[in-house]
Order: sequence, then structure tokens, then C-alpha cells
Amino acid sequence: VWLTHDPEYPENLPAAPLVRYGWTPRGELAAVYDRSNTQVRSFTYDDKYRGRMVAHRHTGRPEIRYRYDSDGRVTEQLNPAGLSYTYQYEKDRITITDSMDRREVLHTQGEGGLKRVVKKEHADGSVTQSQFDAVGRLKAQTDAAGRTTEYSPDVVTGLITRITTPDGRASAFYYNHHNQLTSATGPDGLEIRREYDESGRLIQETAHNGDITRYRYDNPHSDLPCATEDATGSRKTMTWSRYGQLLTVTDCSGYVTRYDHDRFGQVTAVHREEGLSQYRAYDSRGQLIA
Repeated sequence: VWLTHDPEYPENLPAAPLVRYGWTPRGELAAVYDRSNTQVRSFTYDDKYRGRMVAHRHTGRPEIRYRYDSDGRVTEQLNPAGLSYTYQYEKDRITITDSMDRREVLHTQGEGGLKRVVKKEHADGSVTQSQFDAVGRLKAQTDAAGRTTEYSPDVVTGLITRITTPDGRASAFYYNHHNQLTSATGPDGLEIRREYDESGRLIQETAHNGDITRYRYDNPHSDLPCATEDATGSRKTMTWSRYGQLLTVTDCSGYVTRYDHDRFGQVTAVHREEGLSQYRAYDSRGQLIA
């Protein structure tokens, strides 16, 4: 992937690609290289089954290997420098054992894409349980102490409309037709509210205590606010680059904080009103070094 056009640095395009990929003759992803041309990921595949990954590695870390059964299910995950795992499959039951002989058992219900873990036997002997509706959405969870939290998803959207804790206290959530949260009421009866403009951008937020924060936008095509105003009337303004990077913040006293970025979007300097500046340096891989 090459950077071919940069309005900020039109005459200084990088000579190397931003990221490079290596592939096997069968079209499987074999390697990923970062912008410094350092290999950061590698993948190995089964000779017989195309696309079946049998090993992968992050640069500087040990290679993780996998073994499969005749049905294509992982039976072993081998980590030479850490915990390895074995997986045993039975009907509606999966047993996971690590290399320290600790065992967890997952009990499942449903078929195909609706199969869900309904009970988990943990290595310490505790048991947690989950309940789901007919389309696989979480309805309730019971912890190891037997305490159940209930969830009420909207029939159409699946968004959570109510959460009831083990002590019977409930929180309610309300949404607009764009599935954006418009209000939420906690067990104490206190409410938060949010309002949006026609473009779906947040324009006002009311806290539990009634304090109101307002958001202003000067670009009809941007989701980034140019100003915020809190309950005291204090106003803060922001400017952004065309890439959505924060450039300046001006507080209610008129003090300006400026941010510099490199071509990769990383902050290279923060300049404060009192004349103090903080600088950051990165290596060719984008890692912070100073």
C-alpha cells in the first residue's frame, strides 16, 4: 500500500510503502511488513487444506501452532513460551485443558450460527451461566454466586433497553430511529439525555445533575465539534486538520494549546500557552522513542 497523494506534503512522498503483504502461491496471506519494511506478522498454512492456518507469529514473539481434527476443529494450540491448550469436542460440550492441567468446560445450546455457551465450568470449580433468546441475544447472566443480571433487548434492533441487577434494581435505555442513545435512567431514577442534529451529530448532553454540555459544528460534513459549552457557560473551541487531527484547543480563558503531527498522524509536539512545549519522537516503525 503506497501513499500516492498527500496535500500537506505533496513534494515529500515516502519512498517506501506504508505496508506490504506477502502471499503464498495459493493466495494465502503469508507475511505483513510495516512502513520500515520490518516483518511484523507471519502465517503458515496446511499443505492439504487451503486457507487452514497452522501457525502464526508476531515479530519478537514465539510461534503459535495449531492442530486440527478431521472436522477442521482446533484440537491443540501450542505455545512454546507460555500456556498451551487442548480442545476436546463432544455433543453440546467443549473441554479446554491448559498445559498446567487446568480444565474448563463449555456447555452449548443451539445449532449453526445460533450456538451459544450457556454454562461455563471454570478451572476453580465455579460455574457461570447465560441465557439467550430465540435469535441468540443475551437475556441473562448468572455469576458464580448465583446472582442473575437480566438484559432486555429490543425486538427489532437488538439494542439493550433494560438491565435488571440481582437486587431487582433496573436501568432503562432509550434510542431514536437512528439507534442513537437519547436517554438513560439509572436505578436511582436519575437520567442522562442526549440530543442530535439532523446529521446525527451530538449537540447537547444533559448529565444526571442537570448540567448541560452543548456541542457546536462549523462544517456540515464533519462530525468533529468546533466548540463545546459547559453548564457554567465556559466555552472551549477546537480546530482540526482535514484528516481529523486535533490542531488547537482554546479554553475559556483564551489560552491556546497547539498540536503538531507527522505525516502518519502521530503527535510530535504539544505547545502550551505559557511557552512550554513537549516533543515526541518515533522510530521508522512508528514506535515512541523519546
